[in-house]
Amino acid sequence: MSISCTESTSTSERRHCRQAVTPGSRFYNGAVGTPRFPIEPLLPEILGSLLVHTRLVLEAPPGAGKTTQVPLALLDAPWLAGRRILMLEPRRVAARSAAHFMARQLGEEVGGTIGYRIRFDNRVSARTRVEVVTEGILTRMLQDDPPLDGVGALLFDEFHERHLSADLGLALALDVQSQLREDLRIVVMSATLDGERLARFLDAPRLSSAGRSHAVEIAHVPARREESLEVQARRAVEQALGCHPGDVLVFLPGQREIARVGAGLAAATLPADTEVLALHGELPVEQQARVLQPAMDGSRRVVLATNVAESSVTLPGVRVVVDSGLAREPRFDPNSGFSRLDVVAIAQASADQRAGRAGRVASGWAYRLWPESQRLEPQRRPEIAMVELAGLALELAAWGSDQLRFPDPPPPGALAAARELLQRLGALSANAAVTSAGRRMLALGTHPRLAAMLIAARTPREQALAADLAALLEARDPLRSRSDALAERWRALAAFRSGRMPADASRSALAAIDAASRQWRRRLRCEAAPPDRIEAHELGDLLAHAFPDRIAARHPGDARRYQLANGRTAMLFDDSALRGEPWLVVSELRHEPRGDASLLRAAPVDEARLRIDFAERFVEHERAVWDADRRALVARRESRFDRIVLDSRAAGRVDPAQAAQALTDAVRTLGLQVLPWTPALRQWQARVVSLRAWLPSLELPELADAALLADLDAWLRPAFAGKTRLDALSEAELADALRSRLDWNHRQQLDRLAPSRIDVPSGMQRAITYALDHDGTPQPPVLAVKLQELFGLADTPRVADGRVPLLLHLLSPGGKPLQVTADLRSFWDRTYPDVRREMKGRYPRHPWPDDPWNATATHRAKPRGT
Repeated sequence: MSISCTESTSTSERRHCRQAVTPGSRFYNGAVGTPRFPIEPLLPEILGSLLVHTRLVLEAPPGAGKTTQVPLALLDAPWLAGRRILMLEPRRVAARSAAHFMARQLGEEVGGTIGYRIRFDNRVSARTRVEVVTEGILTRMLQDDPPLDGVGALLFDEFHERHLSADLGLALALDVQSQLREDLRIVVMSATLDGERLARFLDAPRLSSAGRSHAVEIAHVPARREESLEVQARRAVEQALGCHPGDVLVFLPGQREIARVGAGLAAATLPADTEVLALHGELPVEQQARVLQPAMDGSRRVVLATNVAESSVTLPGVRVVVDSGLAREPRFDPNSGFSRLDVVAIAQASADQRAGRAGRVASGWAYRLWPESQRLEPQRRPEIAMVELAGLALELAAWGSDQLRFPDPPPPGALAAARELLQRLGALSANAAVTSAGRRMLALGTHPRLAAMLIAARTPREQALAADLAALLEARDPLRSRSDALAERWRALAAFRSGRMPADASRSALAAIDAASRQWRRRLRCEAAPPDRIEAHELGDLLAHAFPDRIAARHPGDARRYQLANGRTAMLFDDSALRGEPWLVVSELRHEPRGDASLLRAAPVDEARLRIDFAERFVEHERAVWDADRRALVARRESRFDRIVLDSRAAGRVDPAQAAQALTDAVRTLGLQVLPWTPALRQWQARVVSLRAWLPSLELPELADAALLADLDAWLRPAFAGKTRLDALSEAELADALRSRLDWNHRQQLDRLAPSRIDVPSGMQRAITYALDHDGTPQPPVLAVKLQELFGLADTPRVADGRVPLLLHLLSPGGKPLQVTADLRSFWDRTYPDVRREMKGRYPRHPWPDDPWNATATHRAKPRGT
């Protein structure tokens, strides 16, 4: 089946209908004759609920009017008592748009009753009652004034986007409400959300509004062979313009794709009076406003947008959506230790929301640029689970508590790595308390790395240069070349300012960077102009304060390899512009599956400046190190910068005080297999690990190999006291070190619930064998026993308080396996007669009774002559 011109298609539509596409069967249906905003009938319920409850979850699809009508409806609520409403919007475009729309409804200008605060832009006054703020602004307001004096309600709009700042803002607000402001109202609003789960988390009522959406027909337009996204999107736009009326909204991952599709459409033959516009968060306000206003001359428009157009902003006249199914979102790379923007597939909820944009004013069409067979994740994953958490860790330290309630808690590993970075940046003390420098960094409202660099600038010139660097690091790359020298980006910026345009640079990107740098100078109260030329090390000297963990020294044996302060290594490209530099600061690197990371962007740094700014990290000391060739410890005198070894030479005898740590580090490198394990000790370990998995409520310690390796300093290092060789550790000492991990109560529980031996009906004790899979997963415990020893036993023996049956290896009198079963009763009933017939002649001196249920169990043969 294909979409084609039908009898209901207008003459002009039929004239331009050309290509066929494969449709889906999904439709979006809207009601007829609804109020001006579909949420209006629900407003009394919202007001009534907030009169009784201090929290509310509000679900309303795009177009319902929740963003602009709910704040206005709450203005006269008696509990508000003339105080302000703060509404959180995830994006600057949406924040401005919502504020302007509400102000127009009141017949006012923005800055009166309705205002907004976004980064580098503030339109509020003493008369403002509703402030629309972006996520970082809300966090700053909560940190600066926890009681939120003068604020009666917090509204979290588009919460389904699950940005980290929104999750943090909600966690802080809940803490304020429970500790300081029981009267504070918290409303969480969303278009696509698991509202029931969130309502349970908040212990709040849940209300749902109808939307305003006409029928939208979904069609899938998969890419042709070797067709790029840009060509595919252009083909779909041409199809849409030829077959359907109205404007076309195209969802693309980011600015780069918008520029490429825009260039392709500029070269295409489009219907007359068709205007192609871009919409993304980096556009100047005037251009954003132009896109959000209807076309004045009746021309048709193609709007190329990021997911900023997915919610909260209304694009008038859109009848067709072309959806790439992609978005550029932050993802945490655990190998490199920081977040990056990746192009990822959107969730099904986002796809539905994007499609709904085509049905806001009349029936519409949505072209999806992926196969209909492709399945998307139902909901967007929370950002807190995917990004680097240094900013969150600093906010929690400044708040004074890391026990806040999050809808999805931050991953412990990522949070620990973030705190380690903050200590390197000087934002946290050794006991994880926020420092005075950390509070100054917080006040700047940017990533702690950039904030550390900005506050490290000593002179007005350095401040201006730091502002340039912050703008460059936050922006997309202005160069089209692959150069790894950060200085080339700065020189392109300097050339742009002087009126010269580098051939391989983007004018719009440089203009945005220049504007951002001006904003940073304003924030820093820096009146100095940026320099027009710099010395070779000036960028690196500042950048070192943003990336102290990625200060790198050239390897003495390889001019392309660099050792990083965090202990990793990175390689320059063959044609690197940085080759030969003794010291670098790396602002961007890519982890490779095997071997060294790739150094993508860096700047030279002066060692003399490092010795001034980071004097405490240059150390010289003696240490014991493991010599793999000699399989023994040797003493070395080392000069180091952080984890970079600058010089190492022999230093006599090993200091016994250092030996235990060095031997522990050797085990960490070589693996647990170098320790003197015995089969009995491995069995004991398997018993502990198995029982921990079977009965978590016992809270036994984790003793699988991975956990033991991660915690060597706690249990193994004390056992190495006074030793200078690995083989000096005895089997008994290793066993004592491991068994010390269990307290007396746990040892008693282990012997009772996971015994090493068990009594069988013959009167003997037989060993139970415990085993772990290669990944540490417990296997069924095995009891190997001669069949005759179990006569009269009906049910399979069990361990772990009766929860885990033993896997019985039933043996012949000669010790050979006859049957493996976990169901002894079934064996006696069904299998034993066959075994008896086969074995009775082979082992005539052993009992093979007809009735094993009532026979006497024995481990002996029958006496001779019987």
